[in-house]
Amino acid sequence: GRYQVIEGIMSPVNDDYRKKGLVSARHRIAMAKLALETSDWIRVDPWESEQETWTETVKVLRSLQVFFSSFYEATDRQKSVRLLVKTNFKYKLPRKLSKQRNLSFPFVFSVLPELKLLCGADFLQTFKTPNLWKEEHIKEIVGQFGLVCISRAGSDPAQYINESDLLTKFQHNIFLVKEWIQNEISATQIRYALCRGLSVKYLIPDSVISYIAHHNIYTEESERKNEGDLLQPLKLH
Repeated sequence: GRYQVIEGIMSPVNDDYRKKGLVSARHRIAMAKLALETSDWIRVDPWESEQETWTETVKVLRSLQVFFSSFYEATDRQKSVRLLVKTNFKYKLPRKLSKQRNLSFPFVFSVLPELKLLCGADFLQTFKTPNLWKEEHIKEIVGQFGLVCISRAGSDPAQYINESDLLTKFQHNIFLVKEWIQNEISATQIRYALCRGLSVKYLIPDSVISYIAHHNIYTEESERKNEGDLLQPLKLH
């Protein structure tokens, strides 16, 4: 294929995003880590959630790109850049970088990695929501980074692209991925089920179910959190 995927990074949004029903970032990070315990390539990055306020998506991408660039330059200085994949090898980050990102890699980079934003196909529709995105940010995200859009029932990403001059201009950097085995599990529906005391076994890992029960989250009360609030990006316009 055109690319080799080397790492997946989940970046939970900051509490200040103010989305209705958004539980504390510390819980979301803990649950994500539990869910990813068996994954050898997807990691949780708490940086975005640890900032003092909500951070725009493009700034999170920039921050990650700086990290990857610094990591690449560090390996280059060590003359390790010529090495390809090495099993069980982990490069020790300089202390300054280690404090910024708690990420490690099982190999060194032979080329500077490209960072893509992974999303559901319906995500493209949000670019049309008034005041939710700055046009220059959309341009940077799609033009400089790129999107990988996973198909979703009821969404037509090709149509969304065709309806937008900006997305059409950068469609070469938008990769549409067709899921041949549809997975329609919805986080919203899982939260609704939890609020009603229904079982979500086999929908999410048992360790996450236990965590939710222990901390009593996703209740009718938590679903009302931030009710009536505007999303933080809408407040900035």
